[in-house]
Amino acid sequence: MTRQILLDPMFPLWLVAGLGAVALLGCLLAALRGLPGWWLRGLAVVTLTVALLNPSLQTEEREPLTDILLIAVDESASQNLSDRAVQTAAALDDLLREAEAEGLDTRVARVGDGEGDSGTLAMAALSEMLAEVPRDRVAGAVVISDGRVHDAAQMPELPAPLHLLQTGEEGDWDRRLIVSNAPSFAILDEEFTITLRIEDQGDVPEDAGTEAEIVLAVDGGQPRAYVMPVGEDIELPVTLPHGGLNVIEFSTPEAEGELTPRNNAAVVQINGVRDRLRVLLVSGEPHTGQRTWRNLLKADAAVDLVHFTILRPPGKQDGVPVTELSLIAFPTRELFSEKIDEFDLIIFDRYQRRGILPSIYLDNVRSYVEQGGALLVAAGPDFASADSIFRSPLAPILPAAPTAIVREEGFLPEVSELGEKHPVTEGLPTGFGLDGAPWGRWFRQVQVEALPETQAVMSGLDEEPLLVLDRVKAGRVALLGSDHVWMWDRGFEGGGPQAELLRRLAHWLMQEPELEEEALTASALGQEITVTRRTLGEAPGAVTVTAPDGSESQLDLEEEAPGRFVGRLIGEEQGLYRLAEGERTAVIGLGPAAPREFVETIATDAVLRPAIDARDGGAIRVADGLPDLRAVREGRNAAGRGWLGYTPRAAYLTADVRVLSLVPAWLFLMLAAGLATWAWLREGRE
Repeated sequence: MTRQILLDPMFPLWLVAGLGAVALLGCLLAALRGLPGWWLRGLAVVTLTVALLNPSLQTEEREPLTDILLIAVDESASQNLSDRAVQTAAALDDLLREAEAEGLDTRVARVGDGEGDSGTLAMAALSEMLAEVPRDRVAGAVVISDGRVHDAAQMPELPAPLHLLQTGEEGDWDRRLIVSNAPSFAILDEEFTITLRIEDQGDVPEDAGTEAEIVLAVDGGQPRAYVMPVGEDIELPVTLPHGGLNVIEFSTPEAEGELTPRNNAAVVQINGVRDRLRVLLVSGEPHTGQRTWRNLLKADAAVDLVHFTILRPPGKQDGVPVTELSLIAFPTRELFSEKIDEFDLIIFDRYQRRGILPSIYLDNVRSYVEQGGALLVAAGPDFASADSIFRSPLAPILPAAPTAIVREEGFLPEVSELGEKHPVTEGLPTGFGLDGAPWGRWFRQVQVEALPETQAVMSGLDEEPLLVLDRVKAGRVALLGSDHVWMWDRGFEGGGPQAELLRRLAHWLMQEPELEEEALTASALGQEITVTRRTLGEAPGAVTVTAPDGSESQLDLEEEAPGRFVGRLIGEEQGLYRLAEGERTAVIGLGPAAPREFVETIATDAVLRPAIDARDGGAIRVADGLPDLRAVREGRNAAGRGWLGYTPRAAYLTADVRVLSLVPAWLFLMLAAGLATWAWLREGRE
């Protein structure tokens, strides 16, 4: 119970003070004149002034409240290293017992990994707890952690000391791999550099060595090993093997005694792009569809087109002297012998043997394909003639043989059953044709017989092969058995997806990975990983998923489209996921290969030290012994050897309040009147 006197003036305080001052001035004048009742007048003035101030006695019934200790427990991934989880549990249990013995109320917040690889957000947890309790009851705050708090700069304004119970051992050390510089894209077949660094942290043992092995693997392929010094930046030369996304993984073996191998790997995802796409277009003779090829290839500014057109065959006799012809001699020897390997794609458009290209040049084209080149043959009536290029050194690499029959009648190109699965023709846009037809018609087809183990992805009249694909050693070949693809480009009967078909066909020939018919790929959106398995065969089995922590799980795939099987999973943690299905493998990085929790793993109090010192707190290593709790006065040092302090807040809850007037108003009035009457009577006798 507490008591205090309250004043509740009947008039504004300035008015009461003014009236009292005037009255006291009159008493002073009376004293100067020698009136014997001046002091009685003064007492009357004081009585009236006190009455106007209206004094009262307030009595409160108070219930004391317990002080609150805020505890933030770090349960992020780095707290699972070594025996830190055990230390954390022991520290929390002991702290709760100490708080109970001291009569403290506790609030506990468990802090896991922050969203989006934001790390340990212990200060955010303290701010939330502080917002939920009265500030005048908070006697202190304790963070149980390895000290690697990633939002230390957002320390809330605590009204009491802040302490750290630090997990971890004094002799801990760790090795990590850092990729400090890597491009997001690179030019194919051009060497570029990636800057790497192997860094040791903590109490590094003498036998850790000054050099370490680093292993490089692209798209989960055959690894290559290098040796590099520890603690130095090294520029590693790399050349991308293919276009599209290249996932490059770097890793260094786990060293004996280090805290964790989770930060011994790094993943770089680089898009491979072609600097310039060099295409050689060989046209046997001018025809209506020739413009379609030129428009398609010249529409892309990244394409360097070399167009070889035979305008005047040697056997043509029109009476014009050769010296008067305005034709430029084509550098056939240079193109088909010296620089043929510089082309990314060669197209033969209605070409037939006329003695322009010697057999040795065509044999060079065959060799170019077998060594990894790309060849597209757009066949017209020439392919069925006696001068067909099938009867040349190109025959061993062509995917279909002509029957010498050319069928000239309207037909609708169709995607074959195999083509429904093949990435070149699957899901081609429809809705171009008239009367519900998907596309417009063509009017010429060269009858061919597809050779064994080739892929007939489109068919024409009587389901005969129209577009046949094949792999020839390291290269690829495609044969289009019609020269009427230009009719789609001109919009005949609505046209068709001519540009999309030829674009896909060219990219497949140049071995772009997104058009591989047998492939295992993965993509990530947020925490969701989508796994796609393409195949032309039977349904694949389950995919084995290896998580960053080494655990394995099976992912079943479902057919979403012919030849396309898809499965989805949620990645529970950041890092590198490895996928395997049969002989197919893939890797996908979810966030960084080493999450923020594993970038720096050595326990320290340096991160929280500014906030601790600002509140006169302390940091104690759990491995050195668990501390006691002591009450300390505000402003005093709140930590010492083996103890941590809290500031008692003496908070209370007011249960009852009573307010009583000290003296009734009528009593003040009678007292003032009596004093005035006494002064008048005394001065009257005088």
